[in-house]
Parts: sequence; C-alpha cells; structure tokens
Amino acid sequence: MTETATLAGLDPTTLGDLLRVASAPDFDRWQHQIHRTGGCADPIHLRGWTVRVDKTTGETLHRYTTHGEPGGRLRIACGNRRASRCPSCAYTYAGDTYHLIRAGLAGDDRRDVPATVRDHPRVFATLTAPSFGPVHNRPDHGHCGCGRHHREDDPVLGTALDPDAYDYAGAVLFNNHAGDLWQRFTNRLRREIAKRAGLTQRELSEACRVSYGKVAEFQKRGAIHFHAVIRLDGPDGADSTPPSWASVDLLTNAIRAAVRHSYTSRRIPATGDQPARTLRWGRELDIHPVKAFGDGSDLTEQAVASYVAKYATKAAENTGTLDRRIGELAELDRHGVPDHARRLITACWDLDALYPDRRLWAWAHMLGFRGHFSSKSRRYSTTLGALRQVRADYRATQEREALGLDDREPDTVLVLADWQYAGHGHTPGESALAATIARDLQLNRETAREALQDQLVQEGALT
Repeated sequence: MTETATLAGLDPTTLGDLLRVASAPDFDRWQHQIHRTGGCADPIHLRGWTVRVDKTTGETLHRYTTHGEPGGRLRIACGNRRASRCPSCAYTYAGDTYHLIRAGLAGDDRRDVPATVRDHPRVFATLTAPSFGPVHNRPDHGHCGCGRHHREDDPVLGTALDPDAYDYAGAVLFNNHAGDLWQRFTNRLRREIAKRAGLTQRELSEACRVSYGKVAEFQKRGAIHFHAVIRLDGPDGADSTPPSWASVDLLTNAIRAAVRHSYTSRRIPATGDQPARTLRWGRELDIHPVKAFGDGSDLTEQAVASYVAKYATKAAENTGTLDRRIGELAELDRHGVPDHARRLITACWDLDALYPDRRLWAWAHMLGFRGHFSSKSRRYSTTLGALRQVRADYRATQEREALGLDDREPDTVLVLADWQYAGHGHTPGESALAATIARDLQLNRETAREALQDQLVQEGALT
C-alpha cells in the first residue's frame, strides 16, 4: 500500500492530526523515538532524567532529561505479546519465543544449550480439548454436519450446529482448568516413562529428566489446546546424555498412556445447577518426532519453533471475543461479539458465582482460560528474561558508544535516574504514522531475511 493510498483512507480528524504531528518542529525527534520502539502501537510515556557520573572523580559524564523531547516525554515500547494489541512488540516476543524453542531443539552455544541436544529423543505433541457438541467444520472427506461445504474463511466455522444443546459451561470450565490438566499430564508422564524403563520415580529422577516448551492455541470453537515440544534428557537437563533406554518410541507411548490415564483428569463436584464433571483431554492426540535440518522431513526444528512462536502472540481473538477484560455484558453488544463467543462469555458470567475461586468472569475475554500462553520446564533451554537481557545489554553498549563512554568500564560509572509514568498510546494522527513506521520496519526485515536465505542457498547451506 502506498503512502498516498494510506492517507486517502484516513478520516478527516485523523488526517488533520497527522498533518499537525508531521509539521511540528520536533517531528524528527518524535519519529526517532517511534523508530526506537519498533513502531509500537501503544508506547509507554515517561518523564524524568538520568545522569552518568564517574565514581572516582565525581565528574558528570552525561546528563539527559525529557524536557527537550516531544511533549516532554520519552516513549518506550509497551512490550505487549498480543499481535492484536501491538504487532510490533508481538513480533519481538515471537522472535524471542522462536529462539527459546529452537535452542531447546538444535542447541545454541550463546545460550548454554549444547548442540548434542539434537540427539535427544524429542517429539512435537498436540493435546486437544474434548467435544462439547457438534460444530461447523471442514472435514477431510464429505461435508459438514449441516450438509454444506464451508469455505476456509467462513465465519460459521467452529460455531455450534445446535447452540441450545452445546455444552458452553463445560467448554469454559475446561479452558479454566486446562493448566491443571497440563500439570497432571506432566506428572503422569513421568510415571509412565518410569514404568516403561522399569524404574521407580526416584530412580527415574536420577537417570532421566523430562523437558518441554509449550504454547496454548484457541481453536475456532473457543476451546484451548496445547502444542508442546517434549524432550528426554539426562538427569542434569539439556547438557547431559539421556539413558540408553530413552527413545522416541518410548516417549511417544508414554505420552499416549499419560493422556489416556484417568489421573490426568480433573474432577469438579456438583454445585448449584451444574452437575459433577470430569474434565479430561480430547481423543485427538497428534505426536510427531522432530527431525533435524536436511533429512527431508516436513516437521523440522525450524518449522516447530516457527509454529510455536506464531501462536505465542495470539489469544482468543479468532473466536470473535475481545482482547481485553470485559467490564459488563453490555460491551458485547457495543462491539458486535458473535453469538458463539457471546454464549461462551455469558457462561463465564453465569458460572462465576458458582466457582468463585476460579475467577471465570475476570477471564471471560479469554473464554475462561487463565494460564500462561507459553511456558517451559526449567531445564528446557534459555529463558525469555535472558533473551531480553541480551537485547538490553546490546542497546546499552550502543548507547555508551554514542555517548563516547565505550572506553570506560561500566562498573566505574554511576547512573542516577528518576522516571515517572506519564501515560501511554498515540493520538489518532500519531497512530497512523506509527503504523507506517512499523510497516516499513517489517518490510526491511523481510527483505533482509530473503537476502540472507538467497545467500545461504547459493553457499549450499540451505536446499
């Protein structure tokens, strides 16, 4: 889309504000700030100052204040992981998740994960929700239960064939307890592995460790399921060799048994008008071994890491719900929430008083789900915090070089600062300009990635 086409699509108020921002004397500095945030859609505004002082001599090396910034504010990235809220920050989050997952599959010396982890048994598993009633779908053969053949983008996909018979209460309760089910699954998985290895639980912990990285995804019907990389290590994690009996087949069989076993279910007693329920995983269970590059497999380390990273930035938006907490049911009318999502949200409202400890209404925008969208076991690989610290250290090094302080040891410089929150977001015109900056940055990244891939192909590193 060209800049002219972009401007032509703006309403008069937004266009007028955009021209005001672009003609301001401090526009270049504002634009520089937004570039630094990556085109963040909802930047945090700060007011304050920072001073760098030589610890030995007391000399002031550098002084900065926001008084001279546009609006007297410094804008920093919001850091939101959701692509629906901030595509720019979500891109960064997805990149971090990609490197975290791939490091646990292929190794990464920079992140203290040895390349020998590639030789460990590892699979990519998808654990799904059970059925709560027939929904419109696109079966591999034949037609949907309604008798039609739906397009891929048909908005009716995932909605109930018979809304009055669909178990909306069961759906949101499953979502709400999905994190508990995952914990029970991992506990049971260790038992199943120990049983197949002929070991006790204690003996297993001394010989083998189960490591994983997972991400949650909402199906169109509004039910949560988990994609997980599950790996067998030695007792000390990624840098220790798994025992000789550990294999992909053993791991696959143990996962299937753990999902089937009743210990991985969650029992909810009857209360009010709700019957007693046993929540358990669905019958659909996909498990595939993860292969290294160059072996002809479709499910490679890069493909798995990309898949997990993609869903790490999404939530329940594809079901038609809102991407923020809901204050009252009347908001559903104002925002045109479709019927299926509306019924799931209303079920959270109705069940909140019956299960007060589950905080269903607080998580109604997530259709009851209250767990982490992406998580990992402690020894799987690096952490998101460590990846962010690497980026922060790089930025700090850049800043010291720009200030002429790169020849000084960081420990010899005292940093004094005072920062205060001053708001967030953009005016309508700023938002349009920031979106343009974000698109330009994305185009530059894609161009650079394609050039690198072409270079690797020419060098024979990729086929």
